[in-house]
Amino acid sequence: MASVLNVSAYLFTRIDDPAALRAVLRERATVADLKGTILLAEEGINLFLAGSADAVRAFLDALRADDRFAALTAKESWSDAVPFGKLLVKVKREIIRMDHPEVRPQDGRAPAVSPEILRRWLDQGADDDGREVVLVDTRNAFEVDYGTFAGAKDWRIERFTQFPDAASSHRDELADKTVVSFCTGGIRCEKAALYLRAEGLDAYQLDGGILGWFAAEGDAHWDGECFVFDEREALDPALRAAG
Repeated sequence: MASVLNVSAYLFTRIDDPAALRAVLRERATVADLKGTILLAEEGINLFLAGSADAVRAFLDALRADDRFAALTAKESWSDAVPFGKLLVKVKREIIRMDHPEVRPQDGRAPAVSPEILRRWLDQGADDDGREVVLVDTRNAFEVDYGTFAGAKDWRIERFTQFPDAASSHRDELADKTVVSFCTGGIRCEKAALYLRAEGLDAYQLDGGILGWFAAEGDAHWDGECFVFDEREALDPALRAAG
């Protein structure tokens, strides 16, 4: 049985002291023998960690004890070995770079749709008001090539900073439809949904991203695998290392 717990988690929340927090979290993760990456910025936290289940969960519990991170939720998967070679804790300008500082999820999320509701919409071919549902993949092209939702929009972007221009150029094909943005764990599609709404579109984010979809709905409406940024490379809809 796989014994290594892998978690991905993020939260947009105001952090006034990311450099000071970096030192604290690095020490905690080192003592707990965790490997992976923690990114900190004034807009929030983004992390990918692996280790023993007790150590990983204790680290997250300690993080949630800080009021700024009380709402943090994590997507879990298991592996036979730690898929990271080392621990990195970094302070960045953004925890996911978009280069649009007016997009501020820490001040309020875009509306989210749960996997269960999106599954119903896709099964019935429309949302509950009978409107066409359009899925927009916010990931980079090479990630999409591993797998995506059937019929999802793929604008062949090479990095997330290209998403706003791509969205603006494709705005007309999304008008008067229910738009759902999605990504691996939720962080990119959270910013993407806010940008799309600023463009006047009826946009939502898939709560929990693809990993949340796999946990709730498996391979329904999904073709292929999901690329992940660690040594496993990709996960199948059962959240196991592909191949």
